[in-house]
Amino acid sequence: MKILGIDPGIGICGFGLIETNSRAGAKALDYGVVRTTVDAPIPSRLKELYDSLVQVFDECKPEIVAVEKLFFSKNITTGIVVAEARGIVLLVAEQKNIPVYEYTPNQIKMSLTGYGAAKKAQIEEMVRVHLGLETKPKPDDAADALAVAITCSFLYHLGNKEKYKFANNRKEDDDSSY
Repeated sequence: MKILGIDPGIGICGFGLIETNSRAGAKALDYGVVRTTVDAPIPSRLKELYDSLVQVFDECKPEIVAVEKLFFSKNITTGIVVAEARGIVLLVAEQKNIPVYEYTPNQIKMSLTGYGAAKKAQIEEMVRVHLGLETKPKPDDAADALAVAITCSFLYHLGNKEKYKFANNRKEDDDSSY
């Protein structure tokens, strides 16, 4: 099964494609980031993101899309723009008829490290270990996207196929970004 993890962002949107057939094994097929023009108006950046994500989806051909659920407590303006970028991810997945699963930062930390307050470096190291990579994936946004995909793989193979599916998820988790 091919899972495309997405770490949504307007300036940099991370993506990571893994292939997995069991909870114990996954391999990275592709990862990277989509960047938008920094000084362009938001509508133009959203269009850039849309066009780039359509290309990523077409090239990766995922069976499942896993997206980080938004949580922000400091800068609501930044959160709104990230939410708009996340909407683009959801739109592309819906247009491609690919199921979307979402995970909070706390769920991602717990699934990779067993500790909900894990630091970014710990997450990156566990992504490296789980995927058998020689070095931590860079940039950070790509590593975060791979972490989301791995979380989806773990929970999916544990039988939680519907528990965190986007359309059915009404649970509000209180946690912070990693």
